[in-house]
Amino acid sequence: MLHIRKLIKDDKGATAIEYGLIAALIAIAAITAMSGLGNQLGNTFNNVSNQMSKG
Repeated sequence: MLHIRKLIKDDKGATAIEYGLIAALIAIAAITAMSGLGNQLGNTFNNVSNQMSKG
C-alpha cells in the first residue's frame, strides 16, 4: 500500500510529459511560422526573377 501511495505522489513523470508537450507545441509553432515565411520568400524571389527577365 505504501508503494502505491509513493507512485501517486511521484509527479516527476507528469512534469516530464508536460515539458515534452510544451516543446512539441513550440516546435509546431516554429515550423508553421517558418513555412509561411518560406512561401513569402519564394514568392519574393520569383517576382524579382520575373522582373529581371522582363528588363
